[in-house]
Amino acid sequence: METDWFDGFERLTVLTAGEQTTVRVGGRADGPPLVLLHGFPQTHVMWHRVARLLAADYRLVLPDMRGYGDSSHAPGLPDHSNYSKRAMAQDVVEVANALGIDDFFLCGHDRGGRVAHRLALDHPARVRKLCLIDIAPTLDMYEHTDMAFARAYYHWFHLIQPAPLPELMIGGNARAYLYTKLGGWGSAPAADSAAAARLPHIEPQALAEYERCFCRAESIHSACEDYRASAGIDLEHDRASRSRGERIACETLVLWGERGVVHRLCEPLALWQARCSALVTGHALPAGHFIPEELPELTAEALRAFIRNENR
Repeated sequence: METDWFDGFERLTVLTAGEQTTVRVGGRADGPPLVLLHGFPQTHVMWHRVARLLAADYRLVLPDMRGYGDSSHAPGLPDHSNYSKRAMAQDVVEVANALGIDDFFLCGHDRGGRVAHRLALDHPARVRKLCLIDIAPTLDMYEHTDMAFARAYYHWFHLIQPAPLPELMIGGNARAYLYTKLGGWGSAPAADSAAAARLPHIEPQALAEYERCFCRAESIHSACEDYRASAGIDLEHDRASRSRGERIACETLVLWGERGVVHRLCEPLALWQARCSALVTGHALPAGHFIPEELPELTAEALRAFIRNENR
């Protein structure tokens, strides 16, 4: 995406175990590294407003996660292990290695938060602090499924169906599906040019980028594989971590949207406190699910305050 949003940022392709990862790197060259991971059905572009606000203080690393954006979209393996959060977290670690970054601050929204969770467990020495935006632990969500959760997170149960059923269904009108998800859970499908008017938190250029990257057969498949992994091998990894007593070792900040869904179904702060051995703080922000795009100033402010108080 060629816009002045990322002036001064370098666009790189890093060879990783997932074939290749596209990443933008910019900001203050000698600043503390901050890795920002996007969610579904988006790309690193979702961070563009936050990145501009933080660029003077941090060295920013914005990858397209495996299966998203311009990173690799390999066919899923039978056990979906190549889209496990462990594999996706390893890509991020390999990007950091390629950039000469030993440890970093880490923030993930939505699916990026799930990758960040696994990265913090598998590579505790690499993560200085962790921020998770608008999610609760995957295992807890699945183990406490009820009608309210199934209605609100219907896509979790649709996308995990065996290929190629969800791929074919979404592919029949990928743009409408994309706009529905970007508009928030429960929005009416958007299939015409007026759709963008119902997404005031997303600029036309960003929307066009999400369309370019998502509305392709290989992208739809890899997104489904991300969710299939979360309903299978990721749960195995999470249960194994819990049986060994593994917890997130770094200080963690949890943010969620007042108009979002997750806090209506569970207590995200309490669930994350149970998964961490260090201090966990958090609060709601006056937004829906897409907090970094709806409230970039408050998101950047929360991250800056959290990172600044590193030694408290």
